Order: sequence, then C-alpha cells, then structure tokens
Amino acid sequence: MLARLFSRVFPTWQNALLAVLGAVLLILAFPDFDWWFLAWFALVPLMWAVEREKESTLRSFVTGWLFGTVFFFGTCWWLTFAPINYAGFPWWLAYFLLLCVCLVVGLFPAMFAGILSILHRRFGLSAIFAAPIVWVFTEFLRYWLTGNNWNAIGYSQSSNSALGWAPIGGVLLVSFVVGFYNLVALAFVLNAVDFVSKRLGLSNKFVESPLEEKQGDESTMFREIGDGTDDDLSPFLVGGLLAVSIIYMWMTTPNYSPSDGAESFVVAVQPNVPMDGSTFKSLDSLRDRHVELSNDAFTANLERMVQQKVDADTGGESRGTHDEYSAILRSRYAKAPKLDDFPESPLNFANNIDREFQHFIGDFARRNSVSVLFNSAEPDAGTTKYFNSAVMVGPDGKEAAQYDKIYLLPFGEAVPRPLEGILPGFVGNFAYGREYDILPVGDAKAGVMICFESHFGALSREYVRNGADVLIEMTNDGYLGPTPVLRQHLANAVFRAVETNRPVLRVTNVGITAYINERGQVLDEAPSYQEATRVWSVSKSDGSQTFYVKYGDWFAWLCTIVTIGLLGACILRRKQDEA
Repeated sequence: MLARLFSRVFPTWQNALLAVLGAVLLILAFPDFDWWFLAWFALVPLMWAVEREKESTLRSFVTGWLFGTVFFFGTCWWLTFAPINYAGFPWWLAYFLLLCVCLVVGLFPAMFAGILSILHRRFGLSAIFAAPIVWVFTEFLRYWLTGNNWNAIGYSQSSNSALGWAPIGGVLLVSFVVGFYNLVALAFVLNAVDFVSKRLGLSNKFVESPLEEKQGDESTMFREIGDGTDDDLSPFLVGGLLAVSIIYMWMTTPNYSPSDGAESFVVAVQPNVPMDGSTFKSLDSLRDRHVELSNDAFTANLERMVQQKVDADTGGESRGTHDEYSAILRSRYAKAPKLDDFPESPLNFANNIDREFQHFIGDFARRNSVSVLFNSAEPDAGTTKYFNSAVMVGPDGKEAAQYDKIYLLPFGEAVPRPLEGILPGFVGNFAYGREYDILPVGDAKAGVMICFESHFGALSREYVRNGADVLIEMTNDGYLGPTPVLRQHLANAVFRAVETNRPVLRVTNVGITAYINERGQVLDEAPSYQEATRVWSVSKSDGSQTFYVKYGDWFAWLCTIVTIGLLGACILRRKQDEA
C-alpha cells in the first residue's frame, strides 16, 4: 500500500537523478561559477525526466519541484550568512529555514514540469516546443506572486551575446532564448544517443519511458524528434534557428548615443564599512571618512581622465598640441559639475532630523562646489514610519532632490502589504515610496535604484520614460558577506543597463562598485571589501528608448496568454474525449 502510494507521488530514482543533474548544471551557470553556457543544457535532463513521467502530472510536478528546490538552495545559500553571523542563528536552523523558502519557490519549476506533462499527453511532439514559453510563464508568475524573480534563468547570461535580446523583451525574453537553446541541445543529444545505440546494436532503455516498455510500438517524444533516419531534418532545423538567433542578437546590440551636452562627473565612494560598525566608533567618524575619500578621489583621478581623453582625441598629433589640449581639458574638468555619490550604508544618515549632519554635509557641498548624493532615513509625513531614501544636496548646501525607495526588500525592509500586521519584519519597517523622482546631474538626469531595486526592470523603464539619461545604483551587500550575491546582484544591474540602453553607475559599500555601459560591459571595477573610489563622466543622452522601455514585459504577457490558451485547449479536449 505504502509502496504503491510512493510510486504514484514520487518519480523513479533515475528521473530524480536527472532532475538533480539539471539543477546542478544550472547552479554552475550562475555566479560565482559563471559557466553560463551550461544554462543552455541545464533544462535538458529535467525535460527528459518529465517525458519519462509524462503519464503522471503529479510525478512530473514532484520532479520539477525537486529540480527547483535544489537549484534555489544551491544559488541562494548565502541568505544564511546574515542570520548566522549577525542574528546568532545556529547554522542548522538558518539552513533549515532556507530549505523551507526554497521549497516554496521550487513550486514554480514544479509548475513548469506539471504543465509540460499535461501538454505532452495532449499534443505529443508539439508540446516540447512550448517548453520555453511555459518556462517564461512560470518565471513571470513567480515575479507577480513573490515580488521578485531572483536568478531567473536569463540572468545567467549577463556576460554573453544573449544580452542582445534584452532591449526587446527584457530578461524574460533572454530566459526564453535560453529555453530555446535547451531544445536545440535536446534534439542533438537524442539524435546522438539514438545513432550510437543503433550502430552498436544496443537497447536504448535509458531514453525509453516506462510507458514505451508497456506499449511497445508507441513512440516517445524523443524518438519523434530524431529517429536517426537519413531524412531526419531536425539537426538542420534547430541548427539553422540557432545560427539565426545568434546573428540577430549581434545585429541588434544597442549603442548608447550621448548628446553634445556638457560632461558632468560622478565620484563613486566605496567606504567598506563593516556591518558591525567596528571600524567606525561613531557616526561622525563614518561621515568624515566618506568625505575624505570624496575629496581625494577627483584629484587623484583627474590626470588619468585627462590623459585618456587626450589619447582618444589627439591620436598621433604633435606634443605641443597634446599639452595644449591637456591644459584645456584640465581646466574644463575642474569647472564641470560634480556629484559625490555615497552608497547605501549600514548606518543610515538622517538628513531631515539630524541638524548637525545637515550643517556638516551642506558646508562640505558649498566649500567644494559639489552635489552630494547619500542614503538617508527620511520621515514619512503621513505615518510614523521612515523612507529608505536617496537625498541629494546641491552645491549651495541645500537639499536639491529626494527619492524614496519604492521596491522594499520583503521582510528585510518591510512586510509585503498583504501580510502587514500578520507577520513581522526582520530588519526595518520602512514606508513604501510613491514617486519616480529624477535627480539632476549637471545637464543630465539620473534615476536612482537603491539596492534591491536594481532587480526590477519596471523601475528603470519608468525612469527612462521620464527622461533619465543615466541610472545610479546605491547598494550594500555587506550583510551577506563575500559570497556569490555580489556578482549575482551585479548581473541584475547589467540587465538594467542593456534593457534601457543607459549606463548604470553602481556605487556600493563593500563591492562591486563599477561602471556598466549600455552594452552590459562591466568597466572600472573596484576590488571588493576594500576602500576605493572611482570617477566617471556622464552626459545627457539623445533620449532614444528601447522597445522594452516603451512596451515593458510584452513578451512575458504573450507567453502567459499562450500557456493559458494551451491549458484551456487541454481542458476542452479532455471534455470532448469524455463526452
């Protein structure tokens, strides 16, 4: 009885092993491993296992659940760092709680596997070609139900040409492309397996489903994809589609087009403030160190910036021209608008209520003729709560702009609205921001993303639609230690740059501070867990907008509609069969 129940719920050990194998491959595709090409094959074992379990939606669902749980646990284990090191949790409790979370988010790959099983039973061969569409649907659903889509499969491609699709449909279109590559891999693998088994006269039991063993002549999906015959065109079909997709990505990679407006300079400060505050005995010393780093940064980088510009513009011209141009640039840069940018800090400043800090930062801005952008806890006039804000003080020493964080970290900064009053937060209880405020940087305009917000394409889209020429990310990943979160978070910012065709200036507490250009190239990266400064120039853009900026997640909505339509067709056909 128990054995029968077990067999009805759980996949065979071979198919469970296939699910785990796929999850491990996908883990290795993400930072810090960065073997991004493995994502092109990672779904193959899962789809193979689902096909073998296709006669049971429940077993397919559990197979996908196993895949999802292992994947999220393997890519998000760093979530245990803060509870263990700062909250004093026993390591086993921290990992147990993480496992519980992974079991929840693992339901979305489980949904993918279950839907694929339903479709395959109704549509046969054709169903497998819906796999990338269904995968995008489940990732999109995860975003809407949980408030985030961390480690969507598309993010594994932050350092290769697949980024070329992001300006069209965002990270979820890249997820689709990765799913398509898995179909290509599936076809070639199965053709190879079938070819070898036939030439060697072997019984190809591993690729046969349990149903095939019972029904003998009934072909599985895999034998239909490639039967090893001379007229089988599937390798040529998928190979041609792969070639076309790569060429298209190369041709559609965007170019950032600055206008002829004057340059401004952003001084990025990476102060490396430890999370326990042990280096800085007081808030005074903390802010003093920020200012010291800012003062030194521009002077130290001035000659480097001048030399780079001279070398780029003068080429092989005479030394006299070279020196003359250097002097002109040096004078122009010294007079250009400057913004000192501090990161999100573990010790928030409080500009509105700390009068002494107001005087300090205002005096610094006036004396140096700079604007200052910093993280601050600002009161919400309508409640007793505070905003997690980015505040800009202008060269006159007065507040010039303020942006209040809209996308708060669930349970870290705020309890999701449906659960307010039911569950507690763990770090803060901030108010949600309401306005997409644009900040001035000389002639240019900047949209600010505070930490977790770089995960949301909707925010960066809205900024660019409102006229942003550049995106600034202020973040602090120090709570999670020197773990893969640093580069996983960086991958988010890479996609925001490519999706919007705008540079992202990433300013962090402990790393990774870097300039990300519109092609997604990570430039001028500062070493992590060290004090560092960087100076970057920004200009007004030509105002052009990508397809994604204009139309958002249109592709994800299309995949949602198609998936629901296919499931509806399955239900309708079942009713017809029963009738």
